[in-house]
Amino acid sequence: MAWVIWKGITNNLHKLSELGIDAVWLSPFYRSPQKDAGYDVADYRSVDPLFGDLADFDQLVSKAHQLGIRVMIDLVPNHTSDQHEWFQRALAAGPGSKERSYYHFKPGRGENGELPPNNWQSMFGGPAWTRTEDGEWYVHLFDSSQPDLNWENPLVQAEFEEILRFWLDRGVDGFRVDQPHAMAKADGLPDHPYVEEAGAGFIEGRENPPMWFQDSVHEIFRKWRKILESYPGERAMCGEAYVLPLSFMALWVRPDEFHQTFNFRFLDAGWEKEKLVAAINESFEAFDSVGAPSTWVLNNHDVIRHASRFGGDYGRATASDGIGPANPQPDNELGLIKAKAATLFMLGLPGASYLYQGEELGLPEHTTIEPEYRQDPTFFRTKGQRVGRDGCRVPLPWSLGGKSNGFNDTGKMWLPQPVSYAALSRDQQEKDQASTLNFYKTALALRKRFALGEGSFDWVETGELLSYQNGDVLVVHNFSQEAKELPAGQMLIASSPLTAQGLLATNASAWLVTNRT
Repeated sequence: MAWVIWKGITNNLHKLSELGIDAVWLSPFYRSPQKDAGYDVADYRSVDPLFGDLADFDQLVSKAHQLGIRVMIDLVPNHTSDQHEWFQRALAAGPGSKERSYYHFKPGRGENGELPPNNWQSMFGGPAWTRTEDGEWYVHLFDSSQPDLNWENPLVQAEFEEILRFWLDRGVDGFRVDQPHAMAKADGLPDHPYVEEAGAGFIEGRENPPMWFQDSVHEIFRKWRKILESYPGERAMCGEAYVLPLSFMALWVRPDEFHQTFNFRFLDAGWEKEKLVAAINESFEAFDSVGAPSTWVLNNHDVIRHASRFGGDYGRATASDGIGPANPQPDNELGLIKAKAATLFMLGLPGASYLYQGEELGLPEHTTIEPEYRQDPTFFRTKGQRVGRDGCRVPLPWSLGGKSNGFNDTGKMWLPQPVSYAALSRDQQEKDQASTLNFYKTALALRKRFALGEGSFDWVETGELLSYQNGDVLVVHNFSQEAKELPAGQMLIASSPLTAQGLLATNASAWLVTNRT
């Protein structure tokens, strides 16, 4: 869940409880210039006035706990805002100072230091270095307003250990850790060995780039795990670690590190049968090997919403390029059919499933946002060649009418809603038993009833249907181009209505009870 003023979240938590979720993950709400949707943090121990204050946050946590909802918050350890006092002190202190050791400052190359210290590229486009007035350069794997911290500095490590305790003391149930694989850098910050081919990214099977996947991060996470375990109750860490293959990612969820990490292999499988099967098999093999639960996710704040992504051909989900007015437009009707089927197939898998705000409403990507409303730094750093992630970050429609469909009373939003969101508002869907919202509610209730998250997994041969068994529930999907006969069993739920002949439609999933005791 993201980008909603605290009192707005608190007042609507009962709606999330009715949906049947177990926890919410709040994207960054700290004081920030908002150059990158709050991922440019200026003060880790605060709430930005845009959202409220610490008292509002405490009220939110209290209300969530009353409803049985746990609260995870976003920790952004790779970089700060350039407005953070640490960075401002570093700029003022000058080269060689203790203050500059909080970050990565280096002299430039070339006769007069006019060239960046190495060839690294920003994930948002352009060089990963910016020069200061005194001639030194600082590294930023993302926007120039987001300087990377130096995690080899014990002072930085100590600062974040206290930040963890600050929020744990306020009752948070854990942390989603942003870009943990980027925190540590190779000694000396050497050139990227295949930057022309990979940019700032990752090519599986190649040596680790010097800005990703460094082994020194693991000891940091072990210290964090001990801090969480020193608090009463169950506290958890989930890493946004884009680490492949999954056998390598599994190292991040060993028993003394993260509890979970997002499964980007599954996310990038799209809805292609062979890739999906391979991703599921690899997931269980890798995570079972270290005793960690598999995780499953089809959406997040960085990717095209699956109700649109599955209605077109947009490549790897995690490319974060977005869809703009000049791109081929998705078939949202087909996309939603596939999206609901994919969600049902995912929710039957044992492990933890993550849902992104608004997917329970079947929201499509906003693909026609005009340039003057754009927020994503990717759009600006690439001069519009990549429109970025704004299309999936549009505020939610809560109730039909007004200038923002119930998002607030003023109608002011950081991104405009598309016209289609009005008919998809939550209050309208609550009244329609055939709505996407009520489909999600039913699926989540059945998932809990049959304890599928804690269940088992076995592929099952059912002819042309792709099927697996989890306890008493058989999960099937029809990838073929024709409607197919269902196996014997009691129907629990289907993502699309059965045909008049009782067959499972193409692009549909279903759950059946086959061995109830």
